Amino acid sequence: MLYAIISEDALNSLDKRISARPAHIARLQELQNAGKLVLAGPHPALDAENPGADGFTGSLIVAEFDNLSSAQQWADADPYIDAGVYAKITVKPFKKVFPQ
Repeated sequence: MLYAIISEDALNSLDKRISARPAHIARLQELQNAGKLVLAGPHPALDAENPGADGFTGSLIVAEFDNLSSAQQWADADPYIDAGVYAKITVKPFKKVFPQ
């Protein structure tokens, strides 16, 4: 089943985000290589593709996991947590309707 992992950044976390990004991206690449990643990306703090020094307010990942527990465990092990980037993570089941 698909799960949405909705993360909210801590205040002033851009430098931490940049530092931990390679490890974060490596985990996403593993999901993609396994054919389980639907989409992933950050929420810019501004209405712009590149928010510059304003950074990001969080991230969204939609991926396939065996169950909610395994999705939560994967989310809880994100390098952004250890780096202090994420202040909160919510994991929810997700039903993809479009595109078909």
